[in-house]
Amino acid sequence: MRLYPIMTTFIESLITKAKKYQKTIVLAEGEDPRIIEAASIITSQEIAKIIILGNKDKILDNAKNLKINLDNINIIDPQNYPETSSLSQKLFELRKEKGLTQEAADQLIKSPYYFGTMLVKEGLADGMVAGANCSTSDVLRPALQIIKTAPNNNIVSSFFAIVSPNTNFGDNGVLFFADCGLNIDPKDIELADIAVQTADSFKFFTDTEPKIAMLSFSTNGSAGGETVDKVKSATSIVKTLRPQLLVEGEMQVDAALVPSVSAQKFPNSKLHGDANILVFPDLNSGNIGYKLVQRFGNAKAFGPITQGLNKPINDLSRGCNSEDVVITIVITALQSASAPLSI
Repeated sequence: MRLYPIMTTFIESLITKAKKYQKTIVLAEGEDPRIIEAASIITSQEIAKIIILGNKDKILDNAKNLKINLDNINIIDPQNYPETSSLSQKLFELRKEKGLTQEAADQLIKSPYYFGTMLVKEGLADGMVAGANCSTSDVLRPALQIIKTAPNNNIVSSFFAIVSPNTNFGDNGVLFFADCGLNIDPKDIELADIAVQTADSFKFFTDTEPKIAMLSFSTNGSAGGETVDKVKSATSIVKTLRPQLLVEGEMQVDAALVPSVSAQKFPNSKLHGDANILVFPDLNSGNIGYKLVQRFGNAKAFGPITQGLNKPINDLSRGCNSEDVVITIVITALQSASAPLSI
């Protein structure tokens, strides 16, 4: 299955792994043609088992228009599902101490995002993918309320898997950018946690040792200020938390990725301009950075992929296509099977 010729090795390795586990992933926006097409691809390739949510008649009509067969896909309409009232009761029990009433729970469970998250919580699905028709907050709010942060994690963060046609960068063109989707202005300890989580994810998904660059507008003390100090402090915290990790900072992105620039600006850096993880100091720079690489550099960007939840709930860009959805499902299936990871 060659969805993206420029990165067949990376994507095909993930697909091969995911097929071994046959996890069940719920897709909250089942009436969307992109979701229907992705569900069909995943099922026909036997990558995972799929539940799609929505009005069954609309889903089947849209599938018919797309000439897609959904015979082997479980379609659930939250409005007519026999266990909806039971899920609502369980949602109430989970959130009543936070002031949720049973009446409010009955309303929330009608949302496919809350409904799908409750399926994951109850073990009826292993993970959820959503966001093709809503904001990131709509997807992750129920995840944070219901699935919650995994043990030994202080923060839920995200990364983008960036695959560049220029294989000189990262691990044969594969880099992880973090956090480009969730945390607006992380403190130094939070930035350190983001770096550690992303290192664990990178190691799991690529089988390659992470090389982390903590980014700034300053390189190795070339400038100062609060934001620079934050990145310096975060780098020190990472080295304390995980002494075995290769992490350097603060540094500009060219020093992180270009050996000749690294040699000039940061001659003592152990990264030598060969970073495969870029940790951005805030959401502004991270979000802008990944989109520049995606649009100007013709790279593929998958994410944001969440880290730090008890079970994986992943967000889609509203501008996604069906192939983006497929890869996000694959990643979510692998996350749900990855006991060693704190996700």
